[in-house]
Amino acid sequence: MEANIYFWIGFIAFVIVMLILDLYVFHRKDEVVNVKSALGWSAFWIALALIFNVGVYFYMSHDQALDFFTAYILEKSLSVDNLFVFIMIFGFFNIQAEYQHRILFWGIIGAVIMRAIFIFAGVALIQQFAWIMYVFGAFLIYTGIHMLVEKKEKEAFDPNKNIVIRLFRKLMPVTEENDNHSFFLKKNGKTYATTFFIALLFIEASDVIFAVDSIPAVLAVTQDQFIVFTSNIFAILGLRSLYFALSGVMDYFAYLKYALAAILSFIGIKMCVNELSRDLDWHFHIGNFTSLGVIIGLLTVSITYSIYRKNQSLRS
Repeated sequence: MEANIYFWIGFIAFVIVMLILDLYVFHRKDEVVNVKSALGWSAFWIALALIFNVGVYFYMSHDQALDFFTAYILEKSLSVDNLFVFIMIFGFFNIQAEYQHRILFWGIIGAVIMRAIFIFAGVALIQQFAWIMYVFGAFLIYTGIHMLVEKKEKEAFDPNKNIVIRLFRKLMPVTEENDNHSFFLKKNGKTYATTFFIALLFIEASDVIFAVDSIPAVLAVTQDQFIVFTSNIFAILGLRSLYFALSGVMDYFAYLKYALAAILSFIGIKMCVNELSRDLDWHFHIGNFTSLGVIIGLLTVSITYSIYRKNQSLRS
């Protein structure tokens, strides 16, 4: 069943209402988000996604419900990589814990807009040029292999070298003052961007890079725009809570990147194989149920092994 205009209006209205409540009711004060609160909010967002999933099952179809759940798990797992970047960004710019939620909030709004653009553009490309699936698949395989062999040093992390940040600094003066949580401030009649805005700008630039990986991966699950969009947005809305819940224990996820690399490569292979099967009229097809099993299996093994290795190092 195809989602009608009322489904779209209802979901977008829901997202707007939740964002307004988040900023002006639930988190209107700048305060440190403790782990207990973050876990509660993470559970809340996951529960909302699952309730929505049940709605898709009853009001749309069983297949679309499976597509949504697979796409949601895939996007949720890939978005964990964002959390490592958030930690490095806030550490580099010395953003106090009580101000991090507000920066991430506005980062999420930008991410929602950019994801919508990427999703509709990606679906349009696939509908117009079916061969683009091979390009997306090959790109995901390359990204997975690159993630596997890439070695990132925290010491070498410098957002100021990013081309977006460098361009912005040429267009507008930036102050290093951190005693005001505003994105902009005036000094001597001149407007300056603060490091809070630079951190936000880098988060937005990073999300574009992550979207280039994650959107093609989700499009391998389904090209249903409503399912792709809603699963992405639910994963993004819960990302802030997940960050505050896991930021103190990210060392326990040291081997997660290997699972994410394998997942991206597997999805890339799936895209190429399924498209080739359609072109050659084969009956072989890698279904979403298989994809879901592979994704959950890889995540479980990597997280379990990460926790095991961390506990081993603590004992020694």
